[in-house]
Parts: sequence; C-alpha cells; structure tokens
Amino acid sequence: MPKDDVIVGLDIGTTKICAIIAELTEEGGLKIVGVGTTKSDGLRRGVVVNIEKTVQSITKAIEDAELMAGVEARGVYAGIAGDHIRSINSKGIIAVSRENSDITTDDVRRVIEAAQAAHIPMEREVIHVIPQEFIVDDQRGIRDPVGMSGIRLEAEVHIVTGAVASAQNIVKSIHRAGFEVYDLVLEPLASSYSALTEDEKDLGVSIFDIGGGTTDIAFFSRGSIRRTSVLGLAGDNLTNDIAIGLRTPAHHAREIKEKFGCALSSQVDSTEMIDVASAAGQSNRQVSRQLLASIIQPRVEEILNLAFREIEEFGDLMAAGIVLSGGTSGLNGIVELAEDITKLPVRVGKPTGVTGLVNMVDDPKFSTGVGLVMYGAEQDSISSKFRGDDSSLFNKVMDRMKQWLTDLW
Repeated sequence: MPKDDVIVGLDIGTTKICAIIAELTEEGGLKIVGVGTTKSDGLRRGVVVNIEKTVQSITKAIEDAELMAGVEARGVYAGIAGDHIRSINSKGIIAVSRENSDITTDDVRRVIEAAQAAHIPMEREVIHVIPQEFIVDDQRGIRDPVGMSGIRLEAEVHIVTGAVASAQNIVKSIHRAGFEVYDLVLEPLASSYSALTEDEKDLGVSIFDIGGGTTDIAFFSRGSIRRTSVLGLAGDNLTNDIAIGLRTPAHHAREIKEKFGCALSSQVDSTEMIDVASAAGQSNRQVSRQLLASIIQPRVEEILNLAFREIEEFGDLMAAGIVLSGGTSGLNGIVELAEDITKLPVRVGKPTGVTGLVNMVDDPKFSTGVGLVMYGAEQDSISSKFRGDDSSLFNKVMDRMKQWLTDLW
C-alpha cells in the first residue's frame, strides 16, 4: 500500500531514467530507501520522442526503486529539461488595503499572481513562478513579508516556461505508467537542492548540470534563483565525437568515455594505451589515451564556454564560483578546465542533506533525483502550511496537472 510519508523523485534524462524514493524521518529529515535506474530510450535532448519506450523505462525505474524500498509509489515529482525551456524575470505590485496594513498570505498570493501576468505565448506553459525577493514600501531584500506592516507590496519573481507539448508528453508518459504527477520541476532547480549549500546561494553561485542530452544552468544570488537556461549540448555529444573519432560503435564509445575519459589532454600519460572495439566485428585496436582526451577536450570546452556565456554577466556576483553536477561532471580534468575557462572557483557537487542509502547516490549523476525528493518534501511542507486556502497559488499545482491531463484525454 502507498505510504503518506514517501516521496518519489523521477529524473527523466536523455540517457537514463532514475527513480529515488525517500521517507520523511521523525526528525524531519529525508532517508533514501530506494533507488532505481534504467536506460532511457525514448528521449532526445530531454524531450520525449517515443512515449511507449519512455513509459517502459519509467515503469522499470520506479518498480526497481519500489522493490528496494518495500513500498508502493503513488505519485512523483518529475524533472523537466530540454532546450525548449525559457525563463524571464518579472515584477508585480499590489496595494495592502486593510486598516492595520498587516501583510497576509493572501497578499503574497496576489502580488505573485500580479508578477505572473507577464505575456506568455499560448504554446508555452508556466512551470515555475519563483519569488526572488519582496519589497515592502521601498524596503528591499525581504524573503517573507507575512506579518509585516506596509501599504505597498512588490514581488520580483523568476518565471520558467516550457513548450506545452513537451510538458504534456512527460505528464502523459508518467500517467500511462500508472503514477500521478505531483509537480514538474526544472532540473537545475532540483539539482540545486542537493548539490548547493545555502551559503553558496547567498554569496552567488552557478550550477552547470551536464547530463547526457542537455546542460542545465542556474544562477543563484542572495538566496534566490536569478537566471536559468538549458543548452542542447552535453555528454551524448562527447560520445558521438568519440564514436566517430575512434571509429567505434556508440555503446563502446560511451564505455570508453566513462572508464578512460579525461577533459584535459595534458593530464594524460602519452604512453598509456587503451583497447578500442572496431565496427563490423573486426579485431580490437589499441590507441593512446591522450588521443581520446584530445577528442573530448574541445567538446567539453565548447559546452563550458557556452554555459558560462549564459551567466557571464553575473561573473562579479559569483563569489562561490561554479558547481558542476550531472554524469558528465565525473570526467577527470573537468574541474581544472572549467576553472581555466571561467577564472572562478569550481567544484563537483554530489547529493548531500539526506540519510539512508547515501552510498548508492554518492555521485553527481544523482544530484537531480535526490534534489527532486528534497523539493517534494519542501512542497509538502508548504502545502500543509497553506492548506485550506483553495485560491492559494500553492494549491494550483494539482489543478494545472489535472488540466493538462484533461487536455490529453
């Protein structure tokens, strides 16, 4: 039977689909109790291109996690990425009209909705409206204005949108697999929950989540998200380059990348040799590992340069530097290369802040999956805080999902 204290994160990636099941502990923490990972066959650059294959992969990943956890999942917090993602910053202003001028949760809802009134094309769907800060009578930098006194309330928000069709196809795939969708979560936002610290978000930090099909970028400052972007270049491009450069099948190229890949050719011994499987059943060949690195490095440089260009205007505000996550961030030499390109401190971010099966998720490729359950736990807390206010922005998430499903069926 499903348990009420179980939260499921579903990272729907281009190369893998990962399900993470966590339980809320009595102390209010999160305990990882199940992990399921399977190959993703139905996506390209984060977008569903084959629903049936995607459904099969989702079902397998969640069933494996359920078997390990010994619990049944009811619904999931699912990640969304893809180069169809767009974001804008917007501002809303309202008057606080009541006699005592005390700001309530209803005022917060109204000012966020006013900020959300920015023009959104019909073919795009709002994924997130994230408050950055509130301003009460010209007093800036307020994170929670509830209970304060003022006659004018302003909100600066970050709005993330995605292509309606792409969002609906993710929802449809999960629904066909037999699970509810509690929310769609932008993947770099999810990764930030597990890979970044609050101090880093306050000081100024960017996260580059380099997965298989996309590189997801987010910049944080003063505790809030300020910029998000998605690039359609990532680990699969490295695999393709290796397959062509070494004339080897793609699945062998991926294995070679994961076992011997290095993003800096200068770090590799020129005498070290590796076996490479040839196409069409021919005998294996030996090539130098430095040749492999010379194929990988230019593509990694391109990805890092394009990612940095997205947030370069905030360079002076990134006191905490850049955090790399996602499977491709495990490449040897990538930290040094990123520091050379950006001239900022760089580290690899692994999931933190959870207990339980931590050894199974102690890898940057699990940052999004673990971050999704952490996001889910936070939303459950917010929902309970605002429960009973049917008009609340926070309770419109389920209405949005239901409307998508109504449109689909």
